[in-house]
Amino acid sequence: MRTTYLSVLLSLVVTASAAELPEGVRRVKVLNYADCFELSNAETRVTLCHQVGGRVLEYSWKGINALYLDPAEAKWGTPGGPRAPDSAGRFDIGPEYLIPRRDKLWSGAWQAEAIGPRAARLTSQADEATGVQLIREFRLDARSTHLACTQIIRNVSKETKRWAHWSRTFAVHGGIGVVPLTPETQRFPNGYVMYEFAEESSILLTPKDPNVRRRGNFLEVLGPTRQPKLGFDSNAGWFAYVMPHHQAFVKRYPSPPDSVYPEIAGLTLCFYYPKAAQLPVCELEPHGPRNNIPPGGFASFTEDWYLLTHPFPAPGTEIDLEKLAAQVAREVR
Repeated sequence: MRTTYLSVLLSLVVTASAAELPEGVRRVKVLNYADCFELSNAETRVTLCHQVGGRVLEYSWKGINALYLDPAEAKWGTPGGPRAPDSAGRFDIGPEYLIPRRDKLWSGAWQAEAIGPRAARLTSQADEATGVQLIREFRLDARSTHLACTQIIRNVSKETKRWAHWSRTFAVHGGIGVVPLTPETQRFPNGYVMYEFAEESSILLTPKDPNVRRRGNFLEVLGPTRQPKLGFDSNAGWFAYVMPHHQAFVKRYPSPPDSVYPEIAGLTLCFYYPKAAQLPVCELEPHGPRNNIPPGGFASFTEDWYLLTHPFPAPGTEIDLEKLAAQVAREVR
């Protein structure tokens, strides 16, 4: 099944010789996207899409992609094909309920360039609605799965902008989320809140869900929840998503406790975990602090991604959370 997924959805065709590009960088075709950049080392592969919103299409180790890539994207650019697919490794800016619609950033064409060994830069168009231009730089380590993802918000308007980093990575469905709690900065009674979407949306401050449990100083999200959007107040600066193919997708990022987090509930991290029939993803969403960006100024935020070998628990067993945390402390640098 995995072989079919990779061979069909990620059938890569080289379109430029290695001599024209830095080490570990080449041009490839992915689905219907021509001239994507691929960054690679011996066992890790990253492919980037500049045609639709500046995304990561593939983040794989030993041939298994951690990201959900919608098969419908094979029809992109054809009559009836998707214009702005909700899949793959997306990034955004927020806060969610205050920022205007931003089609140029979300689904517009970006520019792509190689900037060094296993490194590339994607640059958006200037967006009048938000007054910014986004620059995303990706650097893959020479030997490990470490992928540094930096988003730069450039103010191209004539007034101060206060947008924040918002990651929206569509990981494969069926994994278990592990969020380390920080009791010294905890604001939510249960360590998380749940968004309830109805005629009038609300935020449940003390939610209960059978797929969310606390063990020690960790919250586990065991699967899709009653309402799919969960917000956390952790300032640990990392979380893990342990996937059924025995890899842990770990994100590390700055989360200073004294900063202002501008989402409605002051979130530092969100999971969006719907049922597979609705959308077969778990969306992993670090939130950055609010920036005050003057005209012509910049603000940047870096997420460090890792894929670690880690067993997915067999039925009737549990993740050893302390062992996972020790592995992260040892291998995530």
